[in-house]
Amino acid sequence: MKKIGAIVKGKYYSLTDEQKEVLIVWRDLKAQKKKLSKKRKKANIKLQAIKEKIETIERRQYKLKPSLKKLKKDVHIDNRFLKLYKKFSPGPLTFILKKKRDSKICPSANACLKMIAVRFPKHKIIKNLLKKLNFPLAIPSANISTKISPISALDVIDEFGKNINFVLDGGRSKIGLESTVINLCGNIKIMRPGAISKKEIGKTLGKNISISKKVNKLNSPGLLKKHYSPGIPIRLNCKKADNKAAFIVFGKKYKKGKYIFNLSPKGNLKEAGKNLYKILRKVKNLNFKKINVVKIPNRDIGIAINDRLRKAAY
Repeated sequence: MKKIGAIVKGKYYSLTDEQKEVLIVWRDLKAQKKKLSKKRKKANIKLQAIKEKIETIERRQYKLKPSLKKLKKDVHIDNRFLKLYKKFSPGPLTFILKKKRDSKICPSANACLKMIAVRFPKHKIIKNLLKKLNFPLAIPSANISTKISPISALDVIDEFGKNINFVLDGGRSKIGLESTVINLCGNIKIMRPGAISKKEIGKTLGKNISISKKVNKLNSPGLLKKHYSPGIPIRLNCKKADNKAAFIVFGKKYKKGKYIFNLSPKGNLKEAGKNLYKILRKVKNLNFKKINVVKIPNRDIGIAINDRLRKAAY
């Protein structure tokens, strides 16, 4: 049997029985630690392999369309994007995605930011136009900054007059409000509410999604404090009109009147969203000096309606 001892400064010292027991336990623990470390490494390798397999299966499941293959040249996309794309695109959802360093998209088209807002339109005319092009289109809203958004070709003409030579008329907007904007750079957040709700997005991704309240940087459409404005003072959550103000109402209980403009006599929020900009533009063109608006239910697309009204009233 081997002697157990310790060499200190060239001299050998034998250990007591207690010291020997401590040394043996220490050696056993060291050996076990090595085994655990090896097992942990193997487990991590297996876990990483499983993750990669899942991602590969999901990518195959979503099958990258030609438009997505082109998109990948300019931005980084992940499985969160793919899930939302499959569920909601084409449609009223705009994705904020991280721009690649070697992207050929002109920096001025995305305000020299490190991210790009991307949407896949559902309208047949725009889809047919995009099919004829080998590049993406930068399409800002057809309104003067901070002013009411147009929902028809006539609204665009009303907004710009003779300053434009051509309008591509695709008919009236079916939803009436701008798209939902979701930021996929880092933690997911809705930057601008729209017809696609945070509840629907959360259900698709299997997690709770919040709407961004603080604006530190203008890295998304619709973040200006003053926006969608008819240029007339607006008071929100009013119970009645006063001093010949235009009175914008919602629901069955309001009668027709000279100063009353009902977003939806049926109390339908989708109809209210479709009529919001139409009524704001009508009130503006009738030369009202101020607007009173009743309280709008803050649910579903009502969240987006209230967002637009708050910014119009700023």
